[in-house]
Amino acid sequence: MRPLLALNALNFFMADVRDGLGPYLAIYLLTVQKWDEASIGIVMSIAAVAGIVAQTPAGAVVDATRAKRALMVTTALAITIASLMLPWVSGFWAVAISQGVAHLAGAIFAPAIAAVTLGIVGHRAFSRQIGRNESFNHMGNAFAAAVAGFAAYAWGPAVVFFLLSVMAIASIVSVLAIPANTIDHDVARGLHDCPPAQSHGTKESHGTKESHGTKEGEGPSGLQVLLTCRPLLIFAVCAVLFHLANAAMLPLVGQKLALQDKNIGTSLMSACIVAAQVVMVPMALLVGAKADSWGRKPLFLAGFLVLPIRGVLYTISDNPFWLVGVQLPDGVGAGIYGANFPIIIADLMRGTGLFNVAHGAVITAQSIGAALSTTVAGLVTAHAGYSAGFLTLAGCAAVGAALFLVAMPETAALGESESASTDESSGMNTTRLSLAPHGLD
Repeated sequence: MRPLLALNALNFFMADVRDGLGPYLAIYLLTVQKWDEASIGIVMSIAAVAGIVAQTPAGAVVDATRAKRALMVTTALAITIASLMLPWVSGFWAVAISQGVAHLAGAIFAPAIAAVTLGIVGHRAFSRQIGRNESFNHMGNAFAAAVAGFAAYAWGPAVVFFLLSVMAIASIVSVLAIPANTIDHDVARGLHDCPPAQSHGTKESHGTKESHGTKEGEGPSGLQVLLTCRPLLIFAVCAVLFHLANAAMLPLVGQKLALQDKNIGTSLMSACIVAAQVVMVPMALLVGAKADSWGRKPLFLAGFLVLPIRGVLYTISDNPFWLVGVQLPDGVGAGIYGANFPIIIADLMRGTGLFNVAHGAVITAQSIGAALSTTVAGLVTAHAGYSAGFLTLAGCAAVGAALFLVAMPETAALGESESASTDESSGMNTTRLSLAPHGLD
């Protein structure tokens, strides 16, 4: 239980660290540094592009290294230092570079946490533990946002810098609490749950079934798998559209709130985040509990459809309480998306040894959408107003939901067939997997 408890703590504290200042950056630049909306959108996009460049290499590094804990500690420190520079720099390029460094480092966290989780619990318990990971992540976000909201009301928006430092220290302690010997680094990269003699690249084969071109028990597949797996490519496009629609919504809401009063705006932004994160917790647990029995596709589609509805609702009223209330549906969409995301990729990449490379590649795709989102929303809002910005984002979400419905297959069946084949033909280490679900209950 010790590695699972440490993993829960890591997801709780890392929630506020891996995104750096997150949506608070827009409020800080708008109210303290007096930037305009278009400049804020551009600098956030520049920082996001830096993260895009790093995502796929980050996944490859996580696949290759057995020092995953040290990697996470280093990146947590880098993000914190880069963000703490902002009170002393105010120029456009200085801010862009500091946030670029933070996004470069932050690219490590998503594949690293997913890899460590898979390496600890194995494929069969992965869905359930990912649900718990996401629930603790959302609880951590809610906690940090609540603290930031109260503190910002008393001391101003700059208080988020101090909160980030405290959470970074706690996340580093949590990483070091995970025993290094509990992580199976071969399973962590997406190879089959099988005896060590088979999981280290041996050529011995107990069957003829292939998974994306790699026989069970052999080493990792070639990188061409990423370009030839059609469902992975479709999922990547859907991820782009999801984040193109979603990434700019909360910053736009924060800007509308901050224009009324900067301290109250920051506090209401925190209320928006808390409202969404509270809803995300049960949504993540729902995915973890039901993704195997209900399937990934209906759950993911339900989360996707929330986005266009939310974009339209934001245009109805500028009342602060209405804007905060509209954040509740965001908890449904983002909670389902976040928990389902690594599960679907694990299904598609099972047996290839490229789980984290694929994870990083799809995050690269969705990061492109997120980077474009802030720029597009900023430009549309600057020229046509906030309602036009929200409706533009809602339209992108509707296109993405339609594509997912029509073109994306159900991936749970892929995972089940791989599991059955491994059980029957590869002599899978069933002791490890049969114990994992009981340890999680």
